Amino acid sequence: MQFGIFTIGDVTRDPTTGRVPTEHERIVAMTKIALKAEEVGLDVFASGEHHNPPFVPSSPTTMLGWIAARTEKLILSTATTLITTNDPVKIAEDFAMLQHLSGGRVDLMMGRGNTGPVYPWFGKDIRQGIPLAIENYHLLRRLWRERVVDWEGKFRTPLHGYTSTPWPLDDTPPFVWHGSIRSPEIAEQAAFYGDGFFHNNIFWNKEHIQQMIALYRQRFEQYGHGAADQAVVGLGGQVFMAETEAEAKRIFRPYFDNAPVYGHGPSLEDFSTMTPLTVGTPEQVVERTLGFADYAGDYQRQLFLMDHAGLPLDVVLEQIEILGREVVPVLRTEFERRRPAHVPSDPPTHATLAAQGADSAHRQVIPARVDLVPEEADAR
Repeated sequence: MQFGIFTIGDVTRDPTTGRVPTEHERIVAMTKIALKAEEVGLDVFASGEHHNPPFVPSSPTTMLGWIAARTEKLILSTATTLITTNDPVKIAEDFAMLQHLSGGRVDLMMGRGNTGPVYPWFGKDIRQGIPLAIENYHLLRRLWRERVVDWEGKFRTPLHGYTSTPWPLDDTPPFVWHGSIRSPEIAEQAAFYGDGFFHNNIFWNKEHIQQMIALYRQRFEQYGHGAADQAVVGLGGQVFMAETEAEAKRIFRPYFDNAPVYGHGPSLEDFSTMTPLTVGTPEQVVERTLGFADYAGDYQRQLFLMDHAGLPLDVVLEQIEILGREVVPVLRTEFERRRPAHVPSDPPTHATLAAQGADSAHRQVIPARVDLVPEEADAR
């Protein structure tokens, strides 16, 4: 099973000191967090993509390329890449380039984004978010799998005799996750192509998360990709740890209370009860995280948000140290102990996908069983 860190790159005032980091300081901090993740034995670092303040990661592949040059094992991913406002042609180029530079240590997560004003900045209409996600991703698959593409759609200019460069490393497109917290259409899209489905598992109750993942698993099986429990699932989560639960809450409470996303709402205790947020000891984090499989099923990737809400870098690095040394080794052992033999431990990697060869389902534009495709999916 893979474990790692994801960041949304928010620039937030530290409520205990009143200090706001500069954009430069925040960007440098994100790179240090990635290097720390590899140092303590984590598997994945994923960057969000935002084009509005107070966030800084507007160019994830630039930062991931820097990290790739300074790491050896870390898988570089996104959380998420905006499939709606980015041009699929540019996504194809950027991530193929990153594949080559990193030796294949790349996958990516597609998402629609939840910031309405971003759409018109890039000439798009948020009311077309789902159709954009469907059309753009299908074009991206073709760009990574067909040497010459002739294409015409609704949302961009046609392509005639177009070849994307560089071509994916080893003729193997990166593995793709589809991230969504509320759109069943995106879970359906992930299932249709046999891709991974990622739920950030932070802001919603477990019943909602369970429903979204169950839909994805059911449709994954119906499209002929394997049994429902073999579908590739990833979850997010947020934790803060100390030697005692009381100490963890004392330190984290001011950051929670003033967080730009969930601050000034439910109390820390209520939010921790309603959602998977865990503030306590490493042992409590282990117990809570193992419980995710009780409602999500056996899954393959767990990413933690560690640097949100203005937490200073030294505190975040200490948290990652605890995560890597005390929490993840136990989670690896326990998750694998209970995993059925027929359920994959890890998501597909570049090495495993390349080894499948030219005739693999991964290299097909549409790997779903045609006779199982519902009418509403024909246009994809």
